Amino acid sequence: DDIDRAYFAVFDGHGGVDAANYSATHLHVNVGLHEEIVKNPAEALKCSFQKTDEMFLFKAKREKLRSGTTGVSALIVGNELHVAWLGDSQVMLVQQGKAVTLMEPHKPERE
Repeated sequence: DDIDRAYFAVFDGHGGVDAANYSATHLHVNVGLHEEIVKNPAEALKCSFQKTDEMFLFKAKREKLRSGTTGVSALIVGNELHVAWLGDSQVMLVQQGKAVTLMEPHKPERE
């Protein structure tokens, strides 16, 4: 279609780089192939995070991998910004020189 899109993501591996590298390799593919990417980009991001996690858990069990990762991604669709994250990774938006809070990081003490 004629809508401009841009995708950005950062992953922070814990206990090794396997999960972070896997996520960096597969999450954007899962987002791009998701059936809701055009109509509901937020849902595509959410489902793609879940699918990528399930895919890595299967690989980790098979290969006895013990790493994990946090991650944050931003998908710009036209003039809309969609942000998804897992764990305590954070993203900051600066608009006209002022920080705009986009998210509250996942922390163990947070309900």
